[in-house]
Amino acid sequence: RKAKVPINYDGLSDAWSDHLGGAFSDCPSVDMAEECVSGRRDMIETNQCTMIPFQKTDDDEVKQLYRNHDVRRYLGGIRTEDDLQSIFDEMHSMNEEVNWVIRKKNTKEFVGLISLGLHHDGNFHEVSYQLLPIWWGKGYGTEVVYAVLDYAFLTLNLPKVGAETQAANIPSRRLLEKVGMREEGRVIRFGEEQVIYSITYK
Repeated sequence: RKAKVPINYDGLSDAWSDHLGGAFSDCPSVDMAEECVSGRRDMIETNQCTMIPFQKTDDDEVKQLYRNHDVRRYLGGIRTEDDLQSIFDEMHSMNEEVNWVIRKKNTKEFVGLISLGLHHDGNFHEVSYQLLPIWWGKGYGTEVVYAVLDYAFLTLNLPKVGAETQAANIPSRRLLEKVGMREEGRVIRFGEEQVIYSITYK
């Protein structure tokens, strides 16, 4: 089915249907939301992007993110080849998190990676994302985060979605606020001040 937009999220009243165009299957109930995340491999489409479940054939392109100093500036720095092999093995085998490779719809160019999984504290699901710098400032990040919120609320029936970013990462914080998330707290994690954002579905 088509995504049901416009949507009334807590803290977000403006319609954003121009960003979305995905077809999904339904999770049967709110009580089963946790189980519905497990093993999901749905593809999502937006106006400009296709979001395809991360596969081993995507490894070489996704490595670009983890080797880019600008991308990793607020994400713990770049990773070694040994680190990446371990990270990717875990990502390919886990069922409790969904990872999508983002591509431009028309050209199939690699844009980045976006994920939906349990937050560090285990109290809610969070969206996280990494985009190559050549795509920054062009609306792709906002569009794919909107799409994941749509998927989380309307397909998985999750009651709340959060995100965590370094306090110093102003562009990421602006993106999260643009999609309707609001700051709910701060923690020191990985040696840095982190801001926790969230949004709930009415």
